[in-house]
Amino acid sequence: MAGEIPDLEALERTGTGKGAARQARRDGMVPGIVFGGDADPLPINIPFNKLLKMLKAGRFKSTLFNMKVEGHDDVRVICRDVQRHVVKDLPTHVDFMRLRRTTKINLFIPVEVVGEETSPGLKHGGVLTMVRPEVELIVTAGDIPDHVTIDVSEVEIGDSVTISSVKLPEGAKPTIDRDFVIAQISAPSGLASQSDDEEEVAADEVPATEMEAGADE
Repeated sequence: MAGEIPDLEALERTGTGKGAARQARRDGMVPGIVFGGDADPLPINIPFNKLLKMLKAGRFKSTLFNMKVEGHDDVRVICRDVQRHVVKDLPTHVDFMRLRRTTKINLFIPVEVVGEETSPGLKHGGVLTMVRPEVELIVTAGDIPDHVTIDVSEVEIGDSVTISSVKLPEGAKPTIDRDFVIAQISAPSGLASQSDDEEEVAADEVPATEMEAGADE
């Protein structure tokens, strides 16, 4: 299970309708609703500044939250919609869906690397580049992994690790159908520059007679 599910604190909103929503916005809150599961919809308010900060951090709609509302049991939710002001592009309403343990959701899962100590590519001075430090997976809400692991213990310079070589948690699958690259080991910039220099020197060392012969042909 994922160890760090961020808390999202909200207040229960008294009253419904446009009037209550407008009052919430005047009070520096963003009105919202929590729906789904086996409970009735719950009107909520979230502090505007807190919500805006989370939206700017990115991936808000693909983050699982532990919602805390005073007087109610904590519940896992995921954002399903953020309505914004047509001119200012600021949040005006937010919808969250309660998740059952069997619910399938899309989440970004961190990638953990093992085998760096024995990797031949790294031993020869190669540089490990994480193309995707996180991978987006379709997972079950009740069985969310902390991370996925890639093994670079046998990866050479110039080789890549793709999603097809990764053992994914049971029930999880990538959101992308193609076999995409997660990490690669490339030659250090100094070694690459040296190779370019050697190619230039080799061209300069071609005997003049051979170059002239080629010109005559």
